[in-house]
Amino acid sequence: MNTAIPKLDMYNGMESNSPVEGDMSIPMPNNDLAGNMEFNTLDEPVSETIKRDLKAVGSKFKHVLYPTEKTSLLKEWDLWGPLLLCTFMAMVLQGTEDADSNDGGPEFAEVFVIVWVGAFVVTLNSKLLGGHISFFQSVCVLGYCLLPTALALVACVILLYTGQSTFFFVLRFIVSCVGFAWATIASMVFLGDSQPAGKKGLAVYPMFLFYFVISWLVLSHNPH
Repeated sequence: MNTAIPKLDMYNGMESNSPVEGDMSIPMPNNDLAGNMEFNTLDEPVSETIKRDLKAVGSKFKHVLYPTEKTSLLKEWDLWGPLLLCTFMAMVLQGTEDADSNDGGPEFAEVFVIVWVGAFVVTLNSKLLGGHISFFQSVCVLGYCLLPTALALVACVILLYTGQSTFFFVLRFIVSCVGFAWATIASMVFLGDSQPAGKKGLAVYPMFLFYFVISWLVLSHNPH
């Protein structure tokens, strides 16, 4: 009796009819009825691999903007999205006021320290409270949920170049608060159920503080 082995995708980590991005399982070959070797991800062009990874990142961004499906970022974790968001925000937030005396290096590094060390501390707190998710799952969720604050940063930069009056500051404040609230709520949606019932408040507070600090950087940013 010929028993076919289900084809596994190297990046998706499960059967090809139900893809889960982010798992690093190794693909296994599959023989068809004629005994021919089927195509696997080791044979595909690099461009196809990049397109698939970008599609997976975009799908997770969509889940952050509309946080209704709770398992997408937990089961399909990766760190590409957090890295892209962190790099983008660090590049925008770096100092440009005086190019001769400040090249923006320390401020660029500061954003990386806040994001990655902050995510590490929040994750460690979650694990100590008895959370039943892995370290990288938590970092993935916290990183992807930076998307609202990154969008708020873009809007604030546009407002900064539009005007410097009190009215525009109020608009920036409102935009920053919306990004902060959106990021916090999205992270709570994905991580809330992973915490013990009596300790959710202790787990939420560090997330609140994490996104508050980043939103403060967004509001206080002034490249002029």
